[in-house]
Amino acid sequence: MMLDVPTRFDERDWERDVDGGPVRFAVVGLGWFGRDVAIPAIEESRFCETTTLVSGSPETAASVADEVGVETVLTYDEYAAGESADAYDAVYVVTPNALHLPHVETAAALGKHVLCEKPLEADGDRAAQAAAVCEEAGVTLMTAYRMQTTRSVRWVRERIREGFIGEPVQLHGEFSFRMLAGEDADPTQWRIDPDLAGGGALMDIGVYPLNTARFLLESDPVAVRATTSAPSPAFDGVDEHVAFTLEFPDGVTASCTASFGAASANRLAILGTEGRIVIEPIFGVDVTRTITLERDGGRTVVETDEPHEVCEEFDYFATAILADGELEAGGDHGVLDVRITDAIYESADRGERIEL
Repeated sequence: MMLDVPTRFDERDWERDVDGGPVRFAVVGLGWFGRDVAIPAIEESRFCETTTLVSGSPETAASVADEVGVETVLTYDEYAAGESADAYDAVYVVTPNALHLPHVETAAALGKHVLCEKPLEADGDRAAQAAAVCEEAGVTLMTAYRMQTTRSVRWVRERIREGFIGEPVQLHGEFSFRMLAGEDADPTQWRIDPDLAGGGALMDIGVYPLNTARFLLESDPVAVRATTSAPSPAFDGVDEHVAFTLEFPDGVTASCTASFGAASANRLAILGTEGRIVIEPIFGVDVTRTITLERDGGRTVVETDEPHEVCEEFDYFATAILADGELEAGGDHGVLDVRITDAIYESADRGERIEL
């Protein structure tokens, strides 16, 4: 099979002609990702700008506002009360998982579109409620799966669609790092607080191979099997390690692992009846991906050079709003991921296969 490899990976196959803009964002939550990753990406984007900051820390908000030139700064209570709502068109929610719902509810009540960090919420019922309030309000909701918007991952999906690997058989995804290693490790962070995160490694990084498997296979699992463990006392109450298998229709499986206490791993491979594709690294922010394609005894290695994927994510969302387009990672899509994580934890607790 002939393989057409692009020389550049900056093509936006999702981009449309837009009317108006830019989309003005209120960034709700100024932790490291919102502050150091998302806001710079918004400023680099074509169709977005940051006009409002919402934070529980006046000092942090003032510092970031001065740095990026944002005039409107709100506390969480002021945001919830609808103050300065005319200063923004959409809300980016980047708070701990279990705090997503009230901020999404506020945005929906104010008629603002919502880009919400993954996972959509800490459990399936709360995720469903977030999606429902946006649907009732007639506002757009997207779960922030940045891999879905970046050219390299979309290009791999196109190769799978056209049959480069034949019929998909197995997918393997792994994502891990040692969260509490090093002098700057924080054992009190919210990502390992079950009340704020809803879980541990699965909820923070395990959702990446889970969602990317759904995206590449263009299918949803029908059952799961899983195990979790937390040998380190620092992870009491959450999963330090998780391994799960997703069963898709026609016997296709995805085997995924995630860990907060293992050596760094960041890789996805998909095996088919005729070939194989490996992407490494795949899940990190703004990584240069190496894609290896194998078929009929031949091997092609593609080094990608592409725009920052958080910037791509924001423009993807804004383009859909401005051009009234479809979103692949809409509210229902995000809800299903959290329903799957619920089932993964149930399977691990019961030691049984759980049908979805």
